[in-house]
Amino acid sequence: MGNALGIICGYCCKPTTDSDSLGSLSALSHDLYNFEITSQVPEGLSKHVVSSKKAQANWYKKLSDAWREAKPPPKTPDEASRLIIQTLKRHRKADVEGLLAFYGLPLPHTLAEITDGNHAQGLKFELQTLPVDAKAVADGDTITVYVSAKDPRESSCVPRDVQVATVQRSKARAAKNYSKTDALHKQIVDAGYRVLMVQNEEILARKYRIRLRGIDAPESSMPYGKEAKEELTKIVQGNCLRVLVFDQDRYGRYVGDVYSNGIFVQESLLKKGLAWHYTAYDKRPELDKWEKDARAKRIGLWASSNPEMPWERRKDRRKER
Repeated sequence: MGNALGIICGYCCKPTTDSDSLGSLSALSHDLYNFEITSQVPEGLSKHVVSSKKAQANWYKKLSDAWREAKPPPKTPDEASRLIIQTLKRHRKADVEGLLAFYGLPLPHTLAEITDGNHAQGLKFELQTLPVDAKAVADGDTITVYVSAKDPRESSCVPRDVQVATVQRSKARAAKNYSKTDALHKQIVDAGYRVLMVQNEEILARKYRIRLRGIDAPESSMPYGKEAKEELTKIVQGNCLRVLVFDQDRYGRYVGDVYSNGIFVQESLLKKGLAWHYTAYDKRPELDKWEKDARAKRIGLWASSNPEMPWERRKDRRKER
């Protein structure tokens, strides 16, 4: 297994978007590789689990053996989660979920939701976001999220000038030089990052604009546009999101499936009649079913027999221009 782990660990310093290089997977493989050499479990794990260091070493021995026997070894966070859950199925639930949380891997209840059918086909990478602010919700199908630069997937990709500006900003703020602090933060923001205060700690984070995959919500000025935005805000506000990214659109937004506390966000919006299944770009039958169920119940925008479609509104607007 040493070679397999060594190859995966080698990716974590490269800024790629392949699912093999997801930070959670790289961190786990690195620690298993390190355990084979040193017999030491990672520092900080005890804060997430309830069992002793001796028990933790037993887990890593089992996981190391399981990884070696897996053919092929896990290549995605979902596969890594499955391996951990299966290998440690006789151990305490709190320990298994704590270990998954330590690596930012999918928890059992979210795995069950996203691995049915073909949800994972075409997956490019995964994001684990910081808590979402209500102001980050632009409308019923677009959110701005931030991912900590300490995330293993992000840490190797932070531009040097952003790193320098972050250190200088911290020093300027400590010296109460607020004009310099603001100027440096503008430089950081212009580069696509932001310094956020999370639980009384300043965190450098990368900005991502997310377009919810497979749905199209009413425009803000359209009937039920306000309700769609409010519902999306209610689902995501204050939560750390799990975003599975499949594509990037022409506006630079990352197109993905979004999960908030185990809730599949697109499913919730479709079932409440606050979005269309965007069949031009997504053929998943479950999305089609959720829309049809809402239509049959005349929920939300389906209270109208012929609601205006947002893509037609955008098309008309482009013609006017």
